[in-house]
Amino acid sequence: MAAFVLHGGNDAPVEDDPMPVFSRRSAFALLLLSGSALSLLRPAAAADEKSVTIGVDLPLTGTQADTANLVRWGMQSAVDELNAKGGAGGYHLNVLMLDDGTTTAGQYDPAQAAINARKMVSDTTVVAAIGPMNSGSAKAMTPILSQGGLATITPSSTNPDLTSPKFAAIYHPVGPVIFFRTVTTDAYQGPNMANFFAETLKLKSVYILDDSGAYGVGLADAFEGQARKKGLTVLGRDRLDPKQADYSAILTKIKSLAPDALYVGADAQAGVKLMKQGYDIIPSVVKGGGDGFFGPELLTAGGFPAAEGWYSTIASPHVTENPDVAPWVQTYTDKYGRQPSDYAITAYDGVKVIADAIDRVAKTGPVTRAAVRTAIQTAKVPTLQGVVSFDENGDLASRTVSVFQIKHDEKFAAGDVIHQYKYIGVAPQE
Repeated sequence: MAAFVLHGGNDAPVEDDPMPVFSRRSAFALLLLSGSALSLLRPAAAADEKSVTIGVDLPLTGTQADTANLVRWGMQSAVDELNAKGGAGGYHLNVLMLDDGTTTAGQYDPAQAAINARKMVSDTTVVAAIGPMNSGSAKAMTPILSQGGLATITPSSTNPDLTSPKFAAIYHPVGPVIFFRTVTTDAYQGPNMANFFAETLKLKSVYILDDSGAYGVGLADAFEGQARKKGLTVLGRDRLDPKQADYSAILTKIKSLAPDALYVGADAQAGVKLMKQGYDIIPSVVKGGGDGFFGPELLTAGGFPAAEGWYSTIASPHVTENPDVAPWVQTYTDKYGRQPSDYAITAYDGVKVIADAIDRVAKTGPVTRAAVRTAIQTAKVPTLQGVVSFDENGDLASRTVSVFQIKHDEKFAAGDVIHQYKYIGVAPQE
């Protein structure tokens, strides 16, 4: 197993110390002087074993914690698998796990994500990272990671700005590209869903909402531009406060306009409430969103029948039901007691890409951040989703967007993403 340290979410309560100050703290100070205590603080690798660390940033606190854990287990399964075979390039892989969710934000918190990025950069053993899960966190982290020369591979951050040459001075101000993805971007996810609404569902009008976050706004913008191009009438657009409890006024306004469809760029914090209230106020309107509407919390907290019928996309191929991937899915399910999501697979694949980079670097010289970053840029790695390679901006060469519809299957647990999200197919792409 990899060494595992959980940080972040720094507003969590701290229990009172029931032990006398001397007996607890002084005893620990004395232990630190002993060889036995030092051995406890070492990484999981043996003392004579070479090791490096992969930093990980996910929102393990808040409304997306359930989805984040599926992603975390995908990452961890790859690390465990590699370590069981001797690591990467002879290096044991340790994990520095950081939580960018806070109870104050109720979800991912960009301020916490920035703190986590500094922790990664300051840890000289960290040679690459996985994450973050959210684009808002990515926008806070990438300038810091660039300063530290630390490459990261996100399994799910899809905002196009992060890899756009137009914003290079903001998101990688020092040196080359450091932000890579094992998913495509909202420059495809939003427009391709607009194509699906227009071409496949034959819808004529739509109302658009976003949750004011970097992901939600960017996705809604991309959808809206393509929707207009495809001839869909955009009847209006509003912005939701994800912390607000009541969206009935906006939904009532939408009802009065009688759109064929509602499209939402949002994460689960706003999405769950919108599902519940939308079912009551606009039950007959076709409803859809991006990958912010794909996750177990939408199913369990949104609940049935409110979640029934919602369309969503993910910014990757759908492979969890691929027969070739079935053994991995079974191993994951047996180990963690949950069915994986496709973004668990993109996280797993991200670790595989980092391991490949470390392996190639170790054959020719020391394993440094700069060398690993360069090796990631030139990756061509067979993975569960296919061969992963990146363009010069760090974007995944594949542009696949997958469409799903929530269809309740009572034979399976409500939060089972494989069985409650029914795969429709690849979204139309021009």
